[in-house]
Amino acid sequence: MITFKTYQRPLSPKILLIYPYPLYDRYQEEDIKPVPIGLYYVGAVLKENDYDVEILNWYNIHKTPQKITDVLLEKKPDIIGFSILNANRWGGIEIAQIAKEINPDVKIIFGGVAATFLWEHFLKHFPQIDFVVIGEGEYAFLNLVKLIETEDYNDIENIKGIAFRKNGKIIKTKASVPIKNLDELPIPARHFKYQHLVFSRGCPWQCAFCGSPKFWGRKIRFHSPENFVRHLEMLYNKGVTFFYVSDDNFTIKKDMVIEVCKGILDKGLKITWVAISRVSYVDDEILYWMRKAGCTQISYGIESGSEKIRGLLNKNVKTDQVKNAFALTYKYGIIARAYFIYGSPKESWETIQDTIDLIHQIKPLITMLYILEIYPGTKLYSDFQKKFNETDDIWLKRIEGICYFETDPNLSQESVFAFGKKIRNELYGDMGRFVDSLDLINKEELYEEHSDFLSMLGMTFSHGDYSRIGAIADKDKIAKKLFHKSLNYYPNYRAYLGLGMIKQKAKEFEGAVKILSEGVGLFPESEELNLCLGISYMNLRDFNSALSYLQKLKHSKEADYYIKECYKEFGGSEPQ
Repeated sequence: MITFKTYQRPLSPKILLIYPYPLYDRYQEEDIKPVPIGLYYVGAVLKENDYDVEILNWYNIHKTPQKITDVLLEKKPDIIGFSILNANRWGGIEIAQIAKEINPDVKIIFGGVAATFLWEHFLKHFPQIDFVVIGEGEYAFLNLVKLIETEDYNDIENIKGIAFRKNGKIIKTKASVPIKNLDELPIPARHFKYQHLVFSRGCPWQCAFCGSPKFWGRKIRFHSPENFVRHLEMLYNKGVTFFYVSDDNFTIKKDMVIEVCKGILDKGLKITWVAISRVSYVDDEILYWMRKAGCTQISYGIESGSEKIRGLLNKNVKTDQVKNAFALTYKYGIIARAYFIYGSPKESWETIQDTIDLIHQIKPLITMLYILEIYPGTKLYSDFQKKFNETDDIWLKRIEGICYFETDPNLSQESVFAFGKKIRNELYGDMGRFVDSLDLINKEELYEEHSDFLSMLGMTFSHGDYSRIGAIADKDKIAKKLFHKSLNYYPNYRAYLGLGMIKQKAKEFEGAVKILSEGVGLFPESEELNLCLGISYMNLRDFNSALSYLQKLKHSKEADYYIKECYKEFGGSEPQ
């Protein structure tokens, strides 16, 4: 048991908002790393009400567990709020227990998607949790903090959207009323720095595997375009230039999205960003403005190539809509990222072939494949509970989700894993053809954007994620085509760099010098081009020329290493 020798409550409560670690590590940390934007909104509302608040991204603190105790001892929080997803609920439980051991009087509040759907489960089984905020949490959390601060719990049942224990019973108050005007919320960028943000809340659809409609409601509420652009601008002024727009349906209000894009351009925000859309909500006009405003990728949930399975998942999109969306998106130099789920109800080799056939038709250059899992708040979960007479106690197991195939006697883990392997092999084997099929719209005002798109894609094959996938053949050949095609549209530093590095890899150093010198001539301030050119000259043993480029990079540790290596060739001192 860890205790303080002396613990004095400060005049104003110290509040920590924590995003805890998941049960399982991810191969790609980006899947779990970002703090949900909701936690920043909660923090902003508290800040605007003069509370001492810190947000801690503890997605990987379990790798250095002593830091949990050390930080809690240092910060001495009075209230800790946790952003709880199904994946990180055990992390939240474990951190809450440590916090209670340090200070039994600290108040623990769970909120977020999993907390909303499992509020009774958490309060029933985990005494270290004092309160649960249910649903949209900004003002419920604020009101709860005010009550904790006064230590007057007589009016606790008047706070909407919370659950707690009282006299041994678990009590849930009336549901909170959704915030009608999202612009009334303070912009979190006034107080915090981050990359993920949202334009709207809510989803009108009812996909069987998704809890979003039940959490947010089916009516979509929007920030105004002016507010959203101001949000971007505030983060841009803090040095953020790449954004994830995390709305389920960013493009559903075309006129508002175009207004956002024009606002980005009017303010001169030099940003890039990615978004999510339904395939039925894109057309030439919206894609044109999104690309001009810096959008480089749109993610589309397709789920399956089988219309029968999409129907069973209540994913009501048509195959023709999928094909049209992908063709249009690529036409404007935006990567169309495809989300597929496999191991679904009625899945078979026939429906997997439907998915493979659709992949060959839409030619996705980025594809995310997931095994279907069941989570609280979804139709799949309520069907699972009814079918097996199961309660929420199943989440006492140390699991993140329930694979659908575990509930279906017609599917096995072996067969589902084989489905995934087959899809990946087909996908990677056809990647070269996907790239060759790119057909960008011939609009001169988009040539610079086309060049940027092609060079980014080329880097994915030469030095990015695809460069490490053995199943993709001729990766450097694909990349070279893309870099040359990029330069045919418009000068691009990344295309010169990619071609130079490919030549370096092939030990064609004179060719590397030629292409990189051309690049440096057009982009003299590019650190990457100067560094790469300097290294090429070193390989030609022309150390004077190498230094003429490397010494431009005064603050680069990498360049400093190569400068020292050049000096060694001159006897260890700077050449005359």
